[in-house]
Amino acid sequence: MNSAVHPAAKALWFIENRFDTTITLDDIAAHAGVSRFHMTRVFDVRMGVPVMAYVRARRLSEAAKRLAGGAGDILSVALEAGYGSHEAFTRAFRDQFGLTPEQVRDRKSLYGIKLQEPFIMDKALIDIPSPHTLIAGQAICIGGLSGHYRGEETAAIPMLWQKFGPYLPDVPGRIGDPYTTYGVCYNQSDNAIDYMAGVEVSPDADLPPEFSTVRITPQTYARFVHTGHISGLRATWSTIWDKWLPESGLRVKHAPFFEKYGPEFNGRTGEGGVEIWIAVEA
Repeated sequence: MNSAVHPAAKALWFIENRFDTTITLDDIAAHAGVSRFHMTRVFDVRMGVPVMAYVRARRLSEAAKRLAGGAGDILSVALEAGYGSHEAFTRAFRDQFGLTPEQVRDRKSLYGIKLQEPFIMDKALIDIPSPHTLIAGQAICIGGLSGHYRGEETAAIPMLWQKFGPYLPDVPGRIGDPYTTYGVCYNQSDNAIDYMAGVEVSPDADLPPEFSTVRITPQTYARFVHTGHISGLRATWSTIWDKWLPESGLRVKHAPFFEKYGPEFNGRTGEGGVEIWIAVEA
């Protein structure tokens, strides 16, 4: 693998060197040389936390250290942390740590406070023997169970699949391969994503009330194959976002992307491989 600096590493460096200025997602993405959407996904997948949530937690952690060290003027600490008022700073500080700035300053201790220390970039990516295939995707409608996840909550996605399992193989209006399921990522925002565990259905299918649908329009996709155990899927995602996409010269489209679990995948053992489809500009 080459020694190119990955977007998440560039973002970490940029954040740690801009504590005394206003930091926006646009600024971070521009420094890393990728789009807002790309920056959101690459940082979330790589680091396990939304990029702007990390910025907020880092600044508040540094503020907490100053307060515990005896900083006298809370407003000055608030301004240095990027907050325009004592009230806004106090609200964010309490949401982050469960204590007010005054309490931390008065007790002069960080005991019991979970600080966000700087991430150290893990450079251990994996090799993708056949990096990608460009493929024309067709219009499909996916129906299933969905959830809304912030970066640190994505560990709960396997539970969504467990809930979806009993609906198989009798999903009303199901079409396409009866042994193929989809994990669809959509409605991406700066710090959260919706994820659906589903199957291909007819657009007019009479689905259970707890189901929702996502319509995927025809796109050009970069298709990758994860061949190992499902527990290693995150490493494959990291390699795609951190290595291949920045090196490919293609631009990622702001569109749903998905995991495709074909007939060869065994949900009980986690073996059999998974395809990853990401929409790109042709």
